[in-house]
Amino acid sequence: MDITTDIHTLSEFKKNASKLIKQAKDTKRSIILTVNGLPAAVIQDPESYQDLIDARDRAQTVLVLRKRQSDVKKGVKLRSAEKFFSDLSKKHGVTFDDVEAE
Repeated sequence: MDITTDIHTLSEFKKNASKLIKQAKDTKRSIILTVNGLPAAVIQDPESYQDLIDARDRAQTVLVLRKRQSDVKKGVKLRSAEKFFSDLSKKHGVTFDDVEAE
């Protein structure tokens, strides 16, 4: 982020929306919009936003895997996927017979 070019008031954005959206797309940097001098919103190009979402999802997956790995090392008994779905099916009356693994 470049604080000299990437922070704008909401009023500026209203006047120059197309220009600022193009700037975000071209530079791949977020634009911070302020209201009364405080951050109020972020404008980001779709590809950068998708990259952010993907990175968040990967980080969450890594955290879960590390937790499960720690559980295994501690001797916590885990259920197999088959057992989990069987239990879920029994508890909620749903079936997963037609679901295929990717």
